[in-house]
Order: sequence, then C-alpha cells, then structure tokens
Amino acid sequence: MRILLSNDDGIQAVGLRALYTALKEAGHDVSVYAPVTEQSAVGHAVTIAMPLRVKEFKENSFEGRGVSGTPADCVKLALTTFMDPLPDLVVSGINAGANVGVDIIYSGTVGAATEAALMGVRGLAVSYDGFAPVNLIEQARHAVSLIDRIPWQDLPQRSVMNLNYPDLPMEQTKELKCCPHTRAMYEDWFEERHDPRGHPYYWLTGVIPGDKVSEGTDRDFLWKGHVTLTPLRFDFTNREALDILGKTLG
Repeated sequence: MRILLSNDDGIQAVGLRALYTALKEAGHDVSVYAPVTEQSAVGHAVTIAMPLRVKEFKENSFEGRGVSGTPADCVKLALTTFMDPLPDLVVSGINAGANVGVDIIYSGTVGAATEAALMGVRGLAVSYDGFAPVNLIEQARHAVSLIDRIPWQDLPQRSVMNLNYPDLPMEQTKELKCCPHTRAMYEDWFEERHDPRGHPYYWLTGVIPGDKVSEGTDRDFLWKGHVTLTPLRFDFTNREALDILGKTLG
C-alpha cells in the first residue's frame, strides 16, 4: 500500500518515527511530509500568506520531507504537488496526547487526516494518551496491523478514523473499542507565571472532568486502558436547529 505519513509534533517526533518503522516493516511504500517544527493544536489551519519550504531529512534508516507549515499544509502540498498517483492512505501521528472529544477540532493530527479525506484519500489519525512518550513502536505496530482490518471500501466517503492508545505498555493495554467521542468539554484556565525579568505570561491548561464523561465514549475507554477507534465525519450542520429555523423563519 502507498502511504503518506504526517503528524503535528514535527518530523523528528518519536511517534512519527515509530509509525515509519512499523509501516516499513509491514512492507508499505511510505512517503513522509511532516512539519519541520511542532504544530500542536493548530487544527485544520492552512498557510495562505507566506510560501512553504521543503527540507529533506535523511537520518540512518529514515527518509522524509519536512515542510515549513501546518499538518494540513503538509498533506495538501504532498497530494497536489509531489505524489502522483495519490497514496492509498494518509496516516497522521502518533501524536503525543490523546485526541478525544473537542480535541478533534483543535488537533493538527486530526487536521492532517481530515485534509486527506477532503481530498478523496482515506485518513487515519493516531494518538497516544501521554505527553512524553519514549518508545511507541508497539503501538505503531498495532496501528499498522489495523490498517488492513478496517473495511475502508464500505465506509462513507470522506470518513476519518480516529485511533487512540492509552498511556500504558501494549502488554497492559485492553482490547480495541469502537466508540463515539465524548461530548464533555474541558474546564480551562490560564496559569500566570513570570519570565526572568519579572514580566507576567499566561500558560493555558485544563482538564476534562471525570464526572462529565459518559460511559462508552473514547475518553471513558481510554481511562479504562482500552484502545479506541472513532469514525469521524465533518458535516457541521446542526439539523435540529435547522428544523427549528425552518419552522420559524420559513
């Protein structure tokens, strides 16, 4: 299978390198187009006010192209300019930090997979529920093993698969759960800190309260040690509100 690999943590990230190794082990033809620098939480942003530059990375057994843009930029550039024919699949990740619930909107990892889907190529986003992974090769091998098991041909067009791993060694990880994403929202706050010159700055942090998370959702299953797979679609129309407006405004 011809696969485009990207992410939002940058081309030198642990998760991307693990996926590259696992995909190569499985015999896939892998092309890497990923941000040169970390692009976490940029969502589906694209660059329109400055040019994109591409840098070759060749290190030991790794080869890829770093792009001076967002994850969506990487996928858009690769699919329109460099990859002919188009790949069979775009894989994005493995992200440091889960992408569940509202993270789906913020996530550059999901943004890369979504850009693929919008351009008619299957998209798979992969994330890990920990922010300082050291070695994700077992998670990567598991993710690669799922690629051939997902019934891509039976899924609706422009579907994105959102795969998340718990913050556990794979031997302690529980079975895969196909599930909806949580609707619980973050409770956010900013921590005020001071730089060496005494000037204040503000660092965003937040949590999803456990009592707001419904059973059977991705966040719930991740906390319980399961791998989760959530199919996504990007139809933003609020049909309930549309019916109300139709009755009220005609």
